[in-house]
Amino acid sequence: MLVSLIAWIIVGAIAGWLAGYVMTRNTALNVTDVVLGMVGAVVGGWLSTQFMGVDPAALTPLGIIVAFIGALIVAFIYKAVTGRTPQ
Repeated sequence: MLVSLIAWIIVGAIAGWLAGYVMTRNTALNVTDVVLGMVGAVVGGWLSTQFMGVDPAALTPLGIIVAFIGALIVAFIYKAVTGRTPQ
């Protein structure tokens, strides 16, 4: 359980950095991107379980894609609510 949680945190951090890069073209590793990525990994995992019936493991290609998509969704919502991009 703990190893899985740590894996999702790491994958979420990477997904947050990628989502921040896609949205702003900024390659800096910002705390906001990492936190949004972690939340996005949880959101993406929940969405994939609800809509696709798949519970991906964190360190699989599907898990990384799901975390990235979740991070994009969370970053988009963050931008819509606050009016600024994650930095």
